[in-house]
Amino acid sequence: MIQVYEATDVGLVRPRNEDCAVVFEPSTYVVADGMGGHVAGEVASHLLTDTVRRQLSGVAAIGEEELRQAVLAGNRAILDCEKENPDYKGMGTTATVLHLAGDEAYWAHVGDSRLYLLRGDSLRQVTRDHSYVEDLVVEGTITEAEARVHPKRNYLTRAVGVEADLEVDTGRFSVQQQDILLLATDGLMKAVDDDAIGEILRAGGEDPAAELIQQALAGGGRDNITAIVVVCGP
Repeated sequence: MIQVYEATDVGLVRPRNEDCAVVFEPSTYVVADGMGGHVAGEVASHLLTDTVRRQLSGVAAIGEEELRQAVLAGNRAILDCEKENPDYKGMGTTATVLHLAGDEAYWAHVGDSRLYLLRGDSLRQVTRDHSYVEDLVVEGTITEAEARVHPKRNYLTRAVGVEADLEVDTGRFSVQQQDILLLATDGLMKAVDDDAIGEILRAGGEDPAAELIQQALAGGGRDNITAIVVVCGP
């Protein structure tokens, strides 16, 4: 038995919400954080989520390759839209997609939205951020704490809808009863650290997604915030 909680908020600073999230059968979850001038970020994130849903809805067997192809289809849709609408030039979006099939989880990812797995007391970041500061952290040039306040912390090295040749990260892992999965845009992680995220998920509140959003707003809400929490039964 799976319980799903979903919440999004424009935050306290941004004029519009450029995040988008969808949950659809079979057991598929998507978050996207759009970027671009005018309303282009909002257009890009919705194009990505709508395309992924169309690609995967009703598909009997979904694995890493199916998720990858769905994100690539979203990439093409955004690039095509940009060609037809010059005002949208430069738009793009992150994409983090999760699909559950029995005791297996499959994911695809581009950008700096994240997929987390909470198992017992341990919270693990499954995806790797495609960002300038993450590369510096991996190199050992800066620490995680320094990355959180780095002036280029919002600079992505990879996004959907920017180039025709897009590399999509994918993976799979086994899920267990009482595992909790979190998909979130970076508006959450900017305001709430991993320890606090883990505490909220472990607490088993009435609506953990809404509680994460409220915590991010209390932390300043400087960006749009989106979270999908998937709790694996019983």
